[in-house]
Amino acid sequence: MPNPLVNHMNHEMLELSPSAILKFNDDVSQISNLIPLTLGEPDFPTPEHVKQAAIASINNDESHYAPTRGTAALRQAASDFLHQRYGLNYDPETEIIMTAGATGGIYAALTSILNPGDDVLIPTPIFPLYIPVTQLRGAYPVFMDTSKTGFVLKPEQLEETLAAHPNTKAIVLNFPSNPTGKTYDRAALEKLAKIIKQHNIFVISDEIYSELTYSGPHVSIANLLPAQTILLNGVSKSHAMTGWRIGIMAAPKDITDQLEKIDQFTITSTTTNAQAAATEALQNGAADTAAMKAEYERRRNFIVPALQDMGFKLANPDGAFYIFAKIPADQIQDSFEFSYDLARKGKVAVVPGKAFGPGGEGYVRISYATSMDNLQAAMQRIQEYLNRNE
Repeated sequence: MPNPLVNHMNHEMLELSPSAILKFNDDVSQISNLIPLTLGEPDFPTPEHVKQAAIASINNDESHYAPTRGTAALRQAASDFLHQRYGLNYDPETEIIMTAGATGGIYAALTSILNPGDDVLIPTPIFPLYIPVTQLRGAYPVFMDTSKTGFVLKPEQLEETLAAHPNTKAIVLNFPSNPTGKTYDRAALEKLAKIIKQHNIFVISDEIYSELTYSGPHVSIANLLPAQTILLNGVSKSHAMTGWRIGIMAAPKDITDQLEKIDQFTITSTTTNAQAAATEALQNGAADTAAMKAEYERRRNFIVPALQDMGFKLANPDGAFYIFAKIPADQIQDSFEFSYDLARKGKVAVVPGKAFGPGGEGYVRISYATSMDNLQAAMQRIQEYLNRNE
């Protein structure tokens, strides 16, 4: 019998559906002999020197609360990393907070700035977490479908959307993108920034995949709009540290002073020994990241032509480790139905594109954060599945 108290819970939360990505992954995970190309989980182990830093922290009894904003050493390492890699200047004492992964930063940023009735502009397809967090604040996600423009937001679309939504409080950007792998170069960002600068709005810029950019140097929009940007980054994807849960949130001091309150009232601080590991990763892990990126790029260069030869249409990813592929026209076009059928009959799991918002239906997201052996076997299985369905 359902507990009647459920109906007294937060109404916005009751109306939310669980993560479609995680639900799908759970649904198909019991299929035997399945090759999963679903979650954004690096298949590399955390580098040994990073693990040893955490072990040393434990052995040194560094088991007490860290400051809410993070240890001084980690904030300095994060500041140095952002400056050396992207030319950004954030004061480690006043403008950086270490969060529980980039997802913790997403929650803290949106929760801090949104009031009920605000609009948040979200280019789609996109990692869907921004949507329920927006809704939990009683604010409204405004979707900008980019499927007709190569999965990048164009200035004209941004201008039109801002004109139609005077209650806009923020725009979310995620690049390189999950799920498409597309990114923005400096020229494209300058055009968007010129428009955003004319409006009193925040930019929530999730750049967690910045170190996995193949098409050229990553440029942060914080370079162009420092006063308006809340920048999110971290070590999860770049250093194979998803389970350590250490993210970076950077913003001007007066904004950071407010952002800190969310972590004070929720997590207190991130795990102390994990911060020691992240400090080591940011200070001495550049070679680790470069080696992983080279391997991801090798996998991308294998999987893109393999999928194209099978009839999938796709935009060549500029970064991250995902391919967002259009389902061939002679196959099932409902992305959930196709993905479930492929998992059951073809023994390969991919994520339905509809899970990533408007513009995602008819596509699937394929993660190549797995071994080349798995990718080769998966491509063969997908080809065999498509042949049976012709």
